[in-house]
Amino acid sequence: MDPTVGPRVLHPTTTAVGFLVREATSPAPNQPRLLDRVRAIIRARHYSRRTERACVAWIRRFIPGVLTREEVRAVLQRMGGVPRLMAVLLYGAGLRLLECARLRVKDVEFARNQITVRAGKGDKDRVAMLPAAVKDALAKHLEMVKGQHDLDLAHGAGWVELPWALARKYPNAGREWPWQWVFPATRIYVHQGTGQHRRHHLHESVLQRAVRDAVRLAAITKRASSHTFRHSFATHLLEARHDIRTVQELLGHRDVSTTQIYTHVLNRGPSGVESPADLMTDR
Repeated sequence: MDPTVGPRVLHPTTTAVGFLVREATSPAPNQPRLLDRVRAIIRARHYSRRTERACVAWIRRFIPGVLTREEVRAVLQRMGGVPRLMAVLLYGAGLRLLECARLRVKDVEFARNQITVRAGKGDKDRVAMLPAAVKDALAKHLEMVKGQHDLDLAHGAGWVELPWALARKYPNAGREWPWQWVFPATRIYVHQGTGQHRRHHLHESVLQRAVRDAVRLAAITKRASSHTFRHSFATHLLEARHDIRTVQELLGHRDVSTTQIYTHVLNRGPSGVESPADLMTDR
Protein backbone atom coordinates (compact mmCIF):
# COMPACT_ATOMS: atom_id res chain seq x y z
CA MET A 1 0.00 0.00 0.00
CA ASP A 2 1.20 3.43 -0.91
CA PRO A 3 1.93 5.40 2.30
CA THR A 4 0.60 8.56 0.64
CA VAL A 5 -2.89 7.10 0.78
CA GLY A 6 -3.12 8.05 4.43
CA PRO A 7 -6.34 7.51 6.29
CA ARG A 8 -8.69 7.79 3.33
CA VAL A 9 -9.36 4.04 3.34
CA LEU A 10 -9.74 2.66 6.81
CA HIS A 11 -10.18 -0.89 8.08
CA PRO A 12 -13.67 -2.30 7.43
CA THR A 13 -14.49 -2.02 11.12
CA THR A 14 -14.02 1.76 10.89
CA THR A 15 -15.72 2.45 7.58
CA ALA A 16 -18.06 5.04 9.03
CA VAL A 17 -15.13 6.90 10.52
CA GLY A 18 -13.24 6.70 7.25
CA PHE A 19 -16.16 8.23 5.38
CA LEU A 20 -16.27 11.21 7.69
CA VAL A 21 -12.50 11.72 7.47
CA ARG A 22 -12.68 11.74 3.66
CA GLU A 23 -15.53 14.22 3.77
CA ALA A 24 -13.39 16.89 5.44
CA THR A 25 -11.92 18.27 2.22
CA SER A 26 -12.14 21.92 3.27
CA PRO A 27 -11.20 22.19 6.94
CA ALA A 28 -12.46 25.18 8.82
CA PRO A 29 -9.98 27.51 10.52
CA ASN A 30 -8.60 26.25 13.81
CA GLN A 31 -9.97 22.78 13.14
CA PRO A 32 -8.68 20.12 15.56
CA ARG A 33 -5.85 17.91 14.40
CA LEU A 34 -6.60 14.72 12.50
CA LEU A 35 -6.38 12.24 15.37
CA ASP A 36 -8.41 14.51 17.65
CA ARG A 37 -11.14 14.67 15.01
CA VAL A 38 -11.11 10.91 14.60
CA ARG A 39 -11.38 10.38 18.37
CA ALA A 40 -14.28 12.82 18.57
CA ILE A 41 -16.14 11.02 15.76
CA ILE A 42 -15.57 7.62 17.35
CA ARG A 43 -16.80 8.80 20.75
CA ALA A 44 -19.83 10.51 19.23
CA ARG A 45 -20.79 7.18 17.71
CA HIS A 46 -20.20 5.39 21.02
CA TYR A 47 -17.57 2.97 19.75
CA SER A 48 -15.54 1.16 22.38
CA ARG A 49 -12.20 2.45 23.66
CA ARG A 50 -10.57 -0.61 22.14
CA THR A 51 -11.90 0.35 18.70
CA GLU A 52 -10.68 3.91 19.24
CA ARG A 53 -7.16 2.77 20.10
CA ALA A 54 -7.06 0.38 17.13
CA CYS A 55 -8.27 3.03 14.69
CA VAL A 56 -5.85 5.68 15.94
CA ALA A 57 -2.95 3.21 15.80
CA TRP A 58 -3.90 2.27 12.23
CA ILE A 59 -3.99 5.91 11.11
CA ARG A 60 -0.64 6.64 12.77
CA ARG A 61 0.93 3.98 10.58
CA PHE A 62 0.06 6.05 7.53
CA ILE A 63 0.99 9.53 8.71
CA PRO A 64 4.05 9.96 6.50
CA GLY A 65 7.55 10.32 7.85
CA VAL A 66 9.19 13.56 6.74
CA LEU A 67 12.79 14.75 6.70
CA THR A 68 13.73 18.34 7.43
CA ARG A 69 15.52 20.30 4.73
CA GLU A 70 18.78 19.85 6.64
CA GLU A 71 18.22 16.08 6.82
CA VAL A 72 17.44 15.91 3.09
CA ARG A 73 20.68 17.77 2.39
CA ALA A 74 22.62 15.44 4.69
CA VAL A 75 21.28 12.35 2.91
CA LEU A 76 21.94 13.72 -0.59
CA GLN A 77 25.48 14.71 0.36
CA ARG A 78 26.17 11.04 1.10
CA MET A 79 24.93 9.87 -2.28
CA GLY A 80 26.58 10.01 -5.66
CA GLY A 81 26.18 9.15 -9.31
CA VAL A 82 22.86 8.09 -10.79
CA PRO A 83 21.21 7.28 -7.42
CA ARG A 84 21.85 10.81 -6.20
CA LEU A 85 20.43 12.26 -9.41
CA MET A 86 17.30 10.15 -9.02
CA ALA A 87 16.96 11.08 -5.35
CA VAL A 88 17.11 14.79 -6.20
CA LEU A 89 14.25 14.23 -8.65
CA LEU A 90 12.20 12.39 -6.02
CA TYR A 91 12.60 15.30 -3.64
CA GLY A 92 12.64 18.14 -6.15
CA ALA A 93 9.69 16.97 -8.27
CA GLY A 94 7.74 14.82 -5.84
CA LEU A 95 8.09 11.70 -7.97
CA ARG A 96 7.38 8.19 -6.79
CA LEU A 97 10.26 5.75 -7.11
CA LEU A 98 8.91 3.87 -10.14
CA GLU A 99 7.75 7.09 -11.78
CA CYS A 100 11.36 8.24 -11.70
CA ALA A 101 12.79 4.91 -12.85
CA ARG A 102 10.37 4.76 -15.79
CA LEU A 103 11.07 8.22 -17.17
CA ARG A 104 11.82 8.30 -20.87
CA VAL A 105 13.95 10.85 -22.67
CA LYS A 106 10.93 12.45 -24.37
CA ASP A 107 9.29 13.06 -20.97
CA VAL A 108 11.96 15.54 -19.84
CA GLU A 109 11.45 19.03 -21.28
CA PHE A 110 14.39 21.26 -20.37
CA ALA A 111 13.05 24.33 -22.16
CA ARG A 112 9.76 24.22 -20.27
CA ASN A 113 11.27 23.08 -16.95
CA GLN A 114 8.87 20.20 -16.66
CA ILE A 115 8.65 16.43 -16.51
CA THR A 116 5.71 14.45 -17.83
CA VAL A 117 4.89 11.47 -15.63
CA ARG A 118 3.27 8.79 -17.76
CA ALA A 119 0.72 6.33 -16.36
CA GLY A 120 1.30 7.25 -12.73
CA LYS A 121 -0.78 5.89 -9.90
CA GLY A 122 -4.31 5.39 -11.17
CA ASP A 123 -2.87 5.11 -14.71
CA LYS A 124 -3.00 8.90 -15.09
CA ASP A 125 -0.48 11.25 -16.68
CA ARG A 126 0.56 14.45 -14.94
CA VAL A 127 3.11 17.23 -15.27
CA ALA A 128 5.76 17.70 -12.59
CA MET A 129 8.36 20.41 -12.21
CA LEU A 130 11.94 19.94 -13.38
CA PRO A 131 14.08 21.43 -10.58
CA ALA A 132 16.62 23.96 -11.80
CA ALA A 133 19.11 22.49 -9.33
CA VAL A 134 19.27 19.26 -11.29
CA LYS A 135 19.07 20.44 -14.92
CA ASP A 136 22.80 20.62 -15.65
CA ALA A 137 23.56 17.27 -14.04
CA LEU A 138 20.62 15.63 -15.80
CA ALA A 139 21.68 17.05 -19.18
CA LYS A 140 25.22 15.66 -18.74
CA HIS A 141 23.77 12.32 -17.67
CA LEU A 142 21.63 12.14 -20.80
CA GLU A 143 24.67 12.85 -22.95
CA MET A 144 26.32 9.73 -21.49
CA VAL A 145 23.13 7.71 -21.94
CA LYS A 146 22.96 8.84 -25.57
CA GLY A 147 26.53 7.66 -26.13
CA GLN A 148 25.70 4.30 -24.61
CA HIS A 149 22.58 4.03 -26.77
CA ASP A 150 24.59 4.78 -29.93
CA LEU A 151 26.98 1.96 -29.02
CA ASP A 152 24.06 -0.39 -28.43
CA LEU A 153 22.68 0.47 -31.86
CA ALA A 154 26.05 -0.20 -33.46
CA HIS A 155 26.02 -3.69 -31.93
CA GLY A 156 22.49 -4.55 -33.03
CA ALA A 157 20.84 -3.72 -29.73
CA GLY A 158 19.29 -0.45 -28.52
CA TRP A 159 15.73 -1.66 -28.01
CA VAL A 160 13.45 -0.80 -25.09
CA GLU A 161 10.02 -2.03 -24.09
CA LEU A 162 7.20 0.17 -25.40
CA PRO A 163 3.88 0.81 -23.65
CA TRP A 164 0.51 -0.46 -24.86
CA ALA A 165 0.44 -1.49 -28.55
CA LEU A 166 2.96 1.05 -29.81
CA ALA A 167 5.41 -1.67 -30.82
CA ARG A 168 2.90 -2.92 -33.41
CA LYS A 169 1.94 0.55 -34.59
CA TYR A 170 5.52 1.86 -34.76
CA PRO A 171 7.81 -1.18 -35.18
CA ASN A 172 11.07 0.80 -35.00
CA ALA A 173 10.15 3.19 -32.21
CA GLY A 174 11.73 0.89 -29.63
CA ARG A 175 15.21 1.85 -30.93
CA GLU A 176 14.58 5.57 -31.25
CA TRP A 177 16.25 7.97 -28.83
CA PRO A 178 13.11 9.70 -27.46
CA TRP A 179 11.75 6.37 -26.19
CA GLN A 180 14.90 5.36 -24.32
CA TRP A 181 14.94 5.23 -20.52
CA VAL A 182 16.47 8.22 -18.74
CA PHE A 183 17.96 5.79 -16.24
CA PRO A 184 18.76 2.59 -18.15
CA ALA A 185 19.99 -0.62 -16.63
CA THR A 186 23.66 -1.48 -16.90
CA ARG A 187 23.01 -4.80 -18.64
CA ILE A 188 21.27 -5.87 -21.85
CA TYR A 189 18.79 -8.73 -21.96
CA VAL A 190 17.25 -10.69 -24.83
CA HIS A 191 13.49 -10.48 -25.09
CA GLN A 192 12.18 -14.00 -25.61
CA GLY A 193 9.20 -13.04 -27.76
CA THR A 194 11.07 -10.90 -30.30
CA GLY A 195 14.74 -11.76 -29.86
CA GLN A 196 15.46 -8.05 -29.41
CA HIS A 197 18.46 -7.02 -27.33
CA ARG A 198 16.95 -4.56 -24.88
CA ARG A 199 17.77 -2.52 -21.83
CA HIS A 200 15.34 -2.31 -18.97
CA HIS A 201 15.21 0.77 -16.77
CA LEU A 202 17.45 0.76 -13.70
CA HIS A 203 16.01 -1.52 -11.05
CA GLU A 204 14.39 0.35 -8.19
CA SER A 205 16.36 -1.61 -5.61
CA VAL A 206 19.53 0.23 -6.66
CA LEU A 207 18.12 3.53 -5.42
CA GLN A 208 16.49 1.96 -2.40
CA ARG A 209 19.83 0.57 -1.22
CA ALA A 210 21.64 3.84 -1.89
CA VAL A 211 19.09 5.82 0.13
CA ARG A 212 19.18 3.33 2.99
CA ASP A 213 22.97 3.53 3.17
CA ALA A 214 22.96 7.34 2.97
CA VAL A 215 20.40 7.62 5.78
CA ARG A 216 22.57 5.39 7.95
CA LEU A 217 25.74 7.37 7.15
CA ALA A 218 23.92 10.62 7.95
CA ALA A 219 23.06 9.19 11.38
CA ILE A 220 19.37 9.99 10.90
CA THR A 221 17.27 8.08 13.41
CA LYS A 222 13.95 8.52 11.58
CA ARG A 223 12.63 5.73 9.42
CA ALA A 224 13.34 7.02 5.94
CA SER A 225 13.21 5.48 2.48
CA SER A 226 13.19 6.69 -1.10
CA HIS A 227 9.47 7.47 -0.73
CA THR A 228 10.25 9.80 2.17
CA PHE A 229 11.63 12.30 -0.36
CA ARG A 230 8.14 12.60 -1.90
CA HIS A 231 6.59 13.14 1.54
CA SER A 232 9.21 15.78 2.28
CA PHE A 233 8.57 17.50 -1.06
CA ALA A 234 4.87 17.90 -0.25
CA THR A 235 5.40 18.98 3.34
CA HIS A 236 8.07 21.55 2.50
CA LEU A 237 5.86 23.10 -0.19
CA LEU A 238 3.01 23.46 2.30
CA GLU A 239 5.41 24.88 4.88
CA ALA A 240 6.35 27.48 2.27
CA ARG A 241 2.63 28.44 2.10
CA HIS A 242 2.00 27.05 -1.37
CA ASP A 243 -1.65 26.35 -2.12
CA ILE A 244 -2.77 22.83 -1.22
CA ARG A 245 -4.54 22.45 -4.55
CA THR A 246 -1.27 23.16 -6.37
CA VAL A 247 0.50 20.56 -4.24
CA GLN A 248 -2.32 18.10 -4.94
CA GLU A 249 -1.84 18.60 -8.68
CA LEU A 250 1.93 18.20 -8.49
CA LEU A 251 1.60 14.98 -6.49
CA GLY A 252 -1.10 13.58 -8.76
CA HIS A 253 -3.59 12.99 -5.96
CA ARG A 254 -7.16 12.44 -7.17
CA ASP A 255 -8.65 13.74 -3.91
CA VAL A 256 -7.38 16.73 -1.94
CA SER A 257 -8.09 14.84 1.29
CA THR A 258 -5.10 12.65 0.44
CA THR A 259 -2.91 15.73 0.20
CA GLN A 260 -4.30 17.05 3.47
CA ILE A 261 -2.48 14.33 5.39
CA TYR A 262 0.66 16.42 4.97
CA THR A 263 -0.89 19.31 6.87
CA HIS A 264 -0.66 17.16 9.98
CA VAL A 265 3.11 16.84 9.82
CA LEU A 266 3.97 20.47 9.11
CA ASN A 267 6.79 21.82 11.21
CA ARG A 268 4.66 24.48 12.90
CA GLY A 269 4.14 23.14 16.40
CA PRO A 270 0.81 21.95 17.86
CA SER A 271 -2.20 22.51 15.59
CA GLY A 272 -0.06 24.53 13.16
CA VAL A 273 -0.27 27.61 15.38
CA GLU A 274 2.60 30.09 15.33
CA SER A 275 3.76 31.15 18.78
CA PRO A 276 3.22 34.84 19.57
CA ALA A 277 6.77 34.94 20.87
CA ASP A 278 7.99 34.18 17.34
CA LEU A 279 6.24 37.34 16.12
CA MET A 280 8.09 39.66 18.45
CA THR A 281 10.56 41.96 16.73
CA ASP A 282 12.63 42.77 19.86
CA ARG A 283 13.58 39.27 20.93
